[in-house]
Amino acid sequence: MSVSDYTETEGLPAADRKPYKPWSYDSANAKLYIPRLVAGQDRWFAAALSDQKGKAPSRLGVFAEQPQHKRWELVSVVDLDGQKLPDIALDRDGYATAVAADGNKQLAVGADLLRTGVLDNFATGGANSGTKVFAPTKASKQQIEVHDKTGTRYGNQGTTVFAGAANRHKDAYALKTTDGGALILFSHTHTQTDAVAHSGLQINPGKDDRAWLHDVPRTSITYTFVCNDAATVPAKAEPSRLIGYTCARTDASGPPVASWSDRA
Repeated sequence: MSVSDYTETEGLPAADRKPYKPWSYDSANAKLYIPRLVAGQDRWFAAALSDQKGKAPSRLGVFAEQPQHKRWELVSVVDLDGQKLPDIALDRDGYATAVAADGNKQLAVGADLLRTGVLDNFATGGANSGTKVFAPTKASKQQIEVHDKTGTRYGNQGTTVFAGAANRHKDAYALKTTDGGALILFSHTHTQTDAVAHSGLQINPGKDDRAWLHDVPRTSITYTFVCNDAATVPAKAEPSRLIGYTCARTDASGPPVASWSDRA
């Protein structure tokens, strides 16, 4: 359970809390991609994980050494939703090749531009850079669908606006693929702001919002999401492919309606 999941669950009455079922994976079936690193480089590896023996990987995780904690930690997890992983280039000893995720002239784009494309998928439905950076895939279509459906759900009673937000998780990881491109794993943070169209209207928080917003009606609510993304990037100037992403809400806030403000 993530910190955000725990926070959300704590906001629910005991009767509404679902029993926690930790996600587990078959370690014998895990496929590890361990880069051959030189002295001074950060130590990390990627793992394709399956929750069922003999089944294709359903998640892609990155484990990184955290010297300050004196341990290895899972720092990124992406749900693949049935998407096939690219073939990772391995040397004769079975080691993968780590490459620069940004500033790499051997790749069509880097993590920064991928992040910009993902944020545009949410913010505009891909109208500016999203559909230029990414070829259509299940994952990129889902992000555009979030923009299209969520942005119109209030009709003329309210608005929804997506935007990029300060991103604390700027680490990106890249492995060379057999076609000369790379598999890049990165993170992004975005917000979703719902607002009423005019005075006299209010947004009533749902039960899953209670941890952050309690039961106080609001005139607007800004949700913050932290997400992990995975994309395959070609070596030549062609669109990349978003093969998976996973988001979690980490905050929500907004001004109460006037009647609640007066009570306070």
